[in-house]
Amino acid sequence: MKRALRLAKKGLGLTSPNPPVGAIIVAADESILGSGYHRRAGGALKSATLYVTLEPCSTTGKTPACTDAIIEQGFARVVYGCSDPNPDHKGRAKRLLARAGIAVTRGVLKEECRFTIRFFAKVSTTGLPWVIAKSALTLDGHTSLPPGQGPWITGKEALADVQKLRSQVDAILIGGATLRQDNPRLTLRGVHARRKRPQPWRIIVSRSGDLPSNARVFTDRHRHRTRVYEKCSLRQVLSKLVKVGVQSVMLESGGKLLGSALEANLIDEVVFYYAPIIGGGSTHAVQAQNLARRLSDMETKKFGSDLRIRGLIKHD
Repeated sequence: MKRALRLAKKGLGLTSPNPPVGAIIVAADESILGSGYHRRAGGALKSATLYVTLEPCSTTGKTPACTDAIIEQGFARVVYGCSDPNPDHKGRAKRLLARAGIAVTRGVLKEECRFTIRFFAKVSTTGLPWVIAKSALTLDGHTSLPPGQGPWITGKEALADVQKLRSQVDAILIGGATLRQDNPRLTLRGVHARRKRPQPWRIIVSRSGDLPSNARVFTDRHRHRTRVYEKCSLRQVLSKLVKVGVQSVMLESGGKLLGSALEANLIDEVVFYYAPIIGGGSTHAVQAQNLARRLSDMETKKFGSDLRIRGLIKHD
């Protein structure tokens, strides 16, 4: 299952609106017959085990049901990590496969598999995309440096990790104030720009609609991947994005929009990069009063001299 998980993670950012899923076919002698998808058919599979990160689909959509193919190929056993997040489909594969005489084991590395499909699961259960709040901060919570200190708080290793995160999401969202102040590109660069996927949607939300027409997001070669939403709540914008296939959004906004998103319980995950700096400019990561949100599943990792803190927002 760990091998299947590694395969599934390779699909992050490439599979929307479908979930990233990895699969390994193992023969009775534990040799690997195939990975990622069905590579072999016939008698060899009669005693083979299929390891897959997500419960096989049991309904016909754009493609036939996976359970039909598994039964047709005659697998002896199916092992899957997490259940289908759709309550109408959850557990249905186990019943169908068991009825066909195929042994089923479920829940192997369940939490790891569930995390891999968290974008898909959020849309399936709520109709809203998974939202990651990303920010770079000084140790005392500033998101900018004093004048003359340069634009970047964190070092090149942390900046490279941001590119990796961007490569896994469908859209990057900022507010009009961030566009006017920073004129960001919001693009994939370096090795991540060469992946076989389009640039993430660049989403600008603005109350006034007063946006500079010469901003990079409106004039570069990816301008067709920019969308502006005026006079809409963030919840309304996120709902609209789902309709164009967006399952995950990186919020790279200023503190005011981030504070509003936290107050509205629209943030699912936080990724903050802390630099070994005390003091900074006038901006702060979160601008909100009487707000406290706790994190779970905390993870810390160093990138050069910077520290990344990542966690999931606890929703009551």
